[in-house]
Amino acid sequence: MVRRLVFAGALLVAGSGLGALGFTTVSTASPDAPGPGNTARLASCSYSAIQPFLYSAGHLTIATDAPAYPPWFETNRPSDGRGYESAVAYAVAKRLGFKASQVRWVVETFNASYAPGPKHFDFDINEISVTRTRAKAVTFSTGYYTDEEALVALKGSPIVKHHSPKELRTYVYGEEIGTTSLQYIDEKIHPIHTPETFTTLNNVKSALQDHRIAAFVTDTPTSQYIATTEIPHATVVAQFPVTGQHYGLLFQKGDKLATCVDKAIVHLKRAGVLRRLVKKYLRVYTSIPVIKP
Repeated sequence: MVRRLVFAGALLVAGSGLGALGFTTVSTASPDAPGPGNTARLASCSYSAIQPFLYSAGHLTIATDAPAYPPWFETNRPSDGRGYESAVAYAVAKRLGFKASQVRWVVETFNASYAPGPKHFDFDINEISVTRTRAKAVTFSTGYYTDEEALVALKGSPIVKHHSPKELRTYVYGEEIGTTSLQYIDEKIHPIHTPETFTTLNNVKSALQDHRIAAFVTDTPTSQYIATTEIPHATVVAQFPVTGQHYGLLFQKGDKLATCVDKAIVHLKRAGVLRRLVKKYLRVYTSIPVIKP
């Protein structure tokens, strides 16, 4: 993923509030037969064959962050199947043989998701960009969404009209530490000023509003949401050409279930399911003009 949004009142998700968001509180203790730790051979990807490899047999446990925001999730409730990532998760679950009632949602913060160690879920769906560094600690599925970058700035600022490759190098950018967006700026835009770095997206947004930075970069759907909902007078200047990045479902390192999920995603691609979900939930974002960094 490129970054995370923070809704007003995000603290309400703590404690008992998680149930209202469609999350189930699940113990982080390993079950008797944890998928990644199971040394048995996965004979097939049938519903019955994958049971010993699940975090909790009989259920597909899926993680995402809280709050869960549009267009990836709607109404901040992952369990309703609305929003691109929620719909993808349920489509994968159905392909694996699970009913919607057998899907459990748990909370995992974005930065914690790709940290090494045991996981308390079967997979995490959270706009997580697949990178070589992250793949050293976790296992990723094949991509379910191509991640394109976009440029966010305040209306009326010089970068809105002046963004040739040469001009892009002259601005001061701000980014959240550890994101692929920061890497994109460094490696593709090559600004003459070292980008300002922040620990949270809220700090990045504040820096833009206070005119301490000229712009920041994030994935296109998220950029549009920020500009229309989060920051007054912001605009999406343009999006950059496809960077080769994609979002993958995240598993504990070595989880054998990833092979079956890969097959499910390939089927959803070939059947046109992912294309239809993009059209339903993300179509508005495909009309943003493209520029070269």
